[in-house]
Amino acid sequence: MRPSSSAMPEAYVSYACTDDAGGEDPAATRARLRAGLSPGFSRRATVLGLLIGGVLRGAMEQCGGTTVYASAFGETRTLADFLDTFPHESPTLFQTSVHPSAVQQVMIERKLPIREYVPLAGGPCLAARALAAALLSPGDPVVFCGGEERGSWMADMGIASDRSFAFALVLRKDRDASTLARLRLEALDRDEGAQADGAPGGMAFPAWFDLLHARRSYDGPVSAEWRLGLEWM
Repeated sequence: MRPSSSAMPEAYVSYACTDDAGGEDPAATRARLRAGLSPGFSRRATVLGLLIGGVLRGAMEQCGGTTVYASAFGETRTLADFLDTFPHESPTLFQTSVHPSAVQQVMIERKLPIREYVPLAGGPCLAARALAAALLSPGDPVVFCGGEERGSWMADMGIASDRSFAFALVLRKDRDASTLARLRLEALDRDEGAQADGAPGGMAFPAWFDLLHARRSYDGPVSAEWRLGLEWM
């Protein structure tokens, strides 16, 4: 269903943190992010769990209200590492491969309650769907986070990410002294939407991350239904 032309959800970013781990080896990621984490968590967590925990450090107290989490592939690398141990499967890697999502790993470790959790995974237009979920949420503030862990052989098959990254935003309804950026979604008219359909799936999820990591403003289609406005202050 195409959104109403009057729909224009928006929010103000009061916290933004990104980690572009790229092709970093998982062992190097664990070593880099070990500080500030319990030894048990740094061993048990998935690579994506460590990345999400890192970007959420400055916003952990905000996660108890509404948290929107997005990942196209989730813990695919962790699953591949476990499969690589067959036929002598690793009990440790099995436990890691069946962990809950990255943000849930972090919140369980910190023993944090949560009122509303909205996870999104895979499918077309993930960036647009996640943005709509975060901006249309009645929560205030809303924590919007997500990321990927770089795959191994699954990446060659197109069923895992070819890079590791993570981001976390805190979105508020009103602008204040802490505001870093303004986010808005505006419904596209049919002609604009038809042009946006030329890019299957809309804005790719890594492209959305790259906007955040570079703190680059943007005003253009994010899907066939929505135009994204991202304005850094």
